Parts: sequence; structure tokens; C-alpha cells
Amino acid sequence: MGEQQKSNQTEQDLNHVLKARRDKLAELQAAGKDPFQITKYDVTAHSMDIKEHYEEWEGKEVSIAGRLMFKRVMGKASFCNIQDLKGNIQVYVARDSIGEDAYKDFKKMDIGDIVGVKGKAFTTKTGEISVHADEVTLLSKSLQVLPEKFHGLTDTDMRYRQRYVDLIMNTDVKDTFIKRSKILAAIRKYLGGEGFMEVETPMLVANAGGAAARPFETHFNALNEDLKLRISLELYLKRLIVGGLERVYEIGRVFRNEGLDTRHNPEFTLMELYQAYTDYHGMMDLTENLYRFVAQEVLGTTKIVYNGIEMDLGKPFERITMVDS
Repeated sequence: MGEQQKSNQTEQDLNHVLKARRDKLAELQAAGKDPFQITKYDVTAHSMDIKEHYEEWEGKEVSIAGRLMFKRVMGKASFCNIQDLKGNIQVYVARDSIGEDAYKDFKKMDIGDIVGVKGKAFTTKTGEISVHADEVTLLSKSLQVLPEKFHGLTDTDMRYRQRYVDLIMNTDVKDTFIKRSKILAAIRKYLGGEGFMEVETPMLVANAGGAAARPFETHFNALNEDLKLRISLELYLKRLIVGGLERVYEIGRVFRNEGLDTRHNPEFTLMELYQAYTDYHGMMDLTENLYRFVAQEVLGTTKIVYNGIEMDLGKPFERITMVDS
């Protein structure tokens, strides 16, 4: 079979699967079981909460919700895997526990569906921490097909354009998003403790200064003026120092109309801070302590590994001149 024929066959197969999922949704809606009418579901625990504190949850009622990532139907009993914010957990679904009609509905569920599970935490004969389901509720029908599990989502362009799919298929990406949020919170916590004030400065500027980069340009109709999107945070922050705000910082988006690759984006987040009545030694002390605080706050340790190299941010930073560097 030629490549074109294979491609056509794959597309036909995909269209068949997509139609089957829409037909299932139509059946549910006709039966008065429209999952899109369910707007709330009480969650009492996440997967890793149960796994890491199993002694507290063993035999107790739990309520979890997440995406169905695996399902193995075996007659009157089945196993599935639910992926939520913090990880994934196995669920044991038995017909005698959830009822015959509910079990029929469960067997029709597809990989990618969002489900809620209520049941008891227990350990299987193989020692895997799981949930014995008493109730399984379809919360949202997935009308699209997830990438095949074995190969995953590997196309770089698709990963960046469909980041939501990337988050589902690649747990390390989700971990990066979570760590980024914690890092920003830790930065704010540290700088707040040092007496810094967080501010917001204009994004639309007449003079895009503070860096050497090509700006995006736009036109402000109300004043009939050409404006630019900022390429840096610097200039307005320095004006605030002049105005008497002695310690200021901003975490905000900047825009540069230049190259694009996996490490360079036309819009990105920048953090700049300025402090009166200090010198570059004081700023070096501040920066060093900031890195140390953030690492301890986010990771619980000052030791990090980057590109296979372990660094201990708890140790004093070596300070060299620009000439020596």
C-alpha cells in the first residue's frame, strides 16, 4: 500500500472513530444523560494525596475526578486509570458495585473522557493503591482522540500549538507549568519580605526603550498616535524610583518582533526590580538570596540539576568581573 493510500485509510479510520464518539454523545443526550449539563462535582482528594497518605485514606470514601487514560474491560469487572492534576490512580469498577446500567454506561466510555469516581481506597493483590468504585459519573465526553499512548505527542510544532494536548500526554510539561507558578509565587513572597512593591507599568509606549530589540507597532485611533508594545520593563520602573518609591519590581509580558524558535517567543514574561540607596554589591546579594530562597521554597532544597550538572545554590556565589568572565 502506498503512502497516499495509507494516509487516506488513516484519515477514514479517524473520521469513523470521531463519528462513533459523537453518536455516543447523541445517545446519552437522548437518554437524558447529557454530560455537558453536569457543571459541578465534589472532589475530596487527588490521586497523589491518596497514594502519599494511604494510611489516612485506606478503606475510607473518596471522590476523585480526572481524565480516563486507560480502560481494560473484563466481563463483570474492569480496571481503568484516572489522570488528574497531581498524577494518576487505578480504579477498579465492578458491575455488582455500581449497578448493571451504570456498568453498561462505563463500558461505552472512551479514552479521554472526563469522569468522576466515588468509592473506597484499597490495595490490590499486586500491591497497587487503587479506588474501588461505588459510582462512576461521566462529566464530559471527549469528542477528539488523544495521541496514541505508545508514541505519545512528539511533534514539536503540534506540542506548542496544542499545548493543552501536550499537558495531557506529557507529565513533565504539566510539572513545568506547576513549578513556574510556584516560582512566581516564591519570588513575590521573597521580594515582599524585603520591602519591594509590585507595580504594573504601561505596555503601550511611545518609545520602546530599555533593550535593543525590534518592537511591534500599532496605532492608537483615539489620539491618532503610533505606539509600540514595550520590549522591556526598565524605563517606567526607574521613573517610579525617581518618584520616591524606593523598592519596586514588575513581573510582566514584553514583546519583541524578532526570531521564533522553541527557546525564543515574540512575547514572554520578564521580571525586573530596582532599588534606591544601594550599589551593585547590594543587588548581587539580593539576587543570590532570591535564587536561594526560591529553590528552597519550590523544591525543598537548594541543590538543583541542570543539563546533568548539579549546582548547590546554598553555597556562596563566586563573584568575578566582566573582564574575567
